[in-house]
Amino acid sequence: MDLKDQLKNLFPEHEEKDVETNGEANTLWLQDDPIICKYEKRKGKPITVLEGYTGATEDFKALAKELKQKLSVGGSFKDDKIIIQGDYRDKIMIMLKEKGFNVKRVGG
Repeated sequence: MDLKDQLKNLFPEHEEKDVETNGEANTLWLQDDPIICKYEKRKGKPITVLEGYTGATEDFKALAKELKQKLSVGGSFKDDKIIIQGDYRDKIMIMLKEKGFNVKRVGG
């Protein structure tokens, strides 16, 4: 017996409605502490590092992919950190706040 069957047993007069999400999947982001958004220079080039996410690794990888696509930049996901090429702290913080994250800026 799945969840829908259980809900039908509890609420027999309830009618299920289809809800459109405009093509976006509803995701639940989990976090205990704020995500730290910091600026570093490696080999003379600026990078933005995001760390401190405590949820599932796949969710954080999906977030990394989405950030890279929206900003049209390169980057990677290593050791539970998202590394974005360039100094995009302001844009990243705005995007994360729109998704419901608590973000803390570190470094400059």
